[in-house]
Amino acid sequence: MLRILAFDVGEKRIGVAVSDPLGITAQGIETYHRTGDLEQDVAHLIKLANGYKPVKIVFGLPRNMDGSYGFQAQITREFADAVLEKWDGDHAFQDERLTTASARRVLIEADVSRDKRKQVIDKVAAVVILQGYLDAHGNT
Repeated sequence: MLRILAFDVGEKRIGVAVSDPLGITAQGIETYHRTGDLEQDVAHLIKLANGYKPVKIVFGLPRNMDGSYGFQAQITREFADAVLEKWDGDHAFQDERLTTASARRVLIEADVSRDKRKQVIDKVAAVVILQGYLDAHGNT
């Protein structure tokens, strides 16, 4: 019974996903719209995490196609540092290259309207990130 929570951190929104208790599948929870107040954003996510009681938080870490880290990776790491100051559990980073493209493709194939896709794309990207982590690492 070891849930894992994942965040797809963006400048405007944060997609959130959680694993099932066995750590086999990922489900989307929400797309959180950032307020511009880092403390408020972190407090919301910590409250959410406390509700699910995960043993680990996974942050999607953007990489360039050549594997290097760019500016967005630095923003994600800084956000993760702020969350980890308030979080007393384990954490990991998961390569999130092409996750938004994968999420968009899934939503298009499911015939989700463009307006609806905009509302859920970040949540679906968090699911893709978490499922990739679970597939690669299992629930360890």
